[in-house]
Amino acid sequence: MKEALSKYDSNKEYSLDEAAQIVKDVTFTKYDASVDIAVRLGVDPKKANQMVRGTVALPNGVGKDVKVLVLCTPDKEAEAKEAGADHVGLDDYVEKIKGGWTDIDVIITMPSVMGKVGALGRQLGPRGLMPNPKSGTVTMEIGKAVTDIKAGKIDFKVDKTGIIHTTIGRASFGADKLAENAKELIQTIMKLKPTAAKGTYLKSVSLSSTMGPGVKVEPKSLAV
Repeated sequence: MKEALSKYDSNKEYSLDEAAQIVKDVTFTKYDASVDIAVRLGVDPKKANQMVRGTVALPNGVGKDVKVLVLCTPDKEAEAKEAGADHVGLDDYVEKIKGGWTDIDVIITMPSVMGKVGALGRQLGPRGLMPNPKSGTVTMEIGKAVTDIKAGKIDFKVDKTGIIHTTIGRASFGADKLAENAKELIQTIMKLKPTAAKGTYLKSVSLSSTMGPGVKVEPKSLAV
C-alpha cells in the first residue's frame, strides 16, 4: 500500500485518462484485478423521483465471462442457447435456486414466467440477481438480451448513500480502454439526471482496482 500511495497524490483529482493509468500502476495483485468506479451523485435515493438506474453497453466489455441463466418456456430455449446462455430451463432451475444454487452472474427471463421467478426473491434479492424489466433482463427478446450481456452490457443503480458503484474492466485493459468504458458509463448517468435533483449532480468520481487505493477523478472534466 505504501508503494502504491507513493506513486500518486491521493488528495489530488486527476483527469480520467491519468486516473486510469494510475490505477494500473498501483495494482499489485497476482491475478487480473477488476477495476471499479464509484460515482457520488447529488440525489436523494430515498425519493422515488430521484432514483438513478439504467443499463450501459461498455464499448470494451468488462473483461470477464459473465455466466447467464435463462429461465424461459420451452419455445424460447433454442434461442437462448444459440445466443450463448450458460444455463437454460425453468422449473428444474427454480428448484435448484430454492436449494441454494446461485453460481451465475445474470438471470434473464420473460414476463410470462415472472410469477415463478418472483417467488425466488429471498434467494435472488440479496445477491442482486432478480431480473428486472428496467435492466432489460425481463424481456421477450431473450436472444438479444443474452448477446448484449455477454458483450459487456451492465446495469447500475444508485445505492442508499447516493453512490453508483460498478466494474468497468480489468487491470489488464489498456488505460485508454478503461477510460473509454468509464466515459460511456458517466455519459449514460448524466443523461439519466432526475429533474427533481437540485445542485451539483456529479459530486465525485473515484477509480480503484481490487485491493488497490482509490484515485480521484476531476468531475468537471467528465460533465458532458
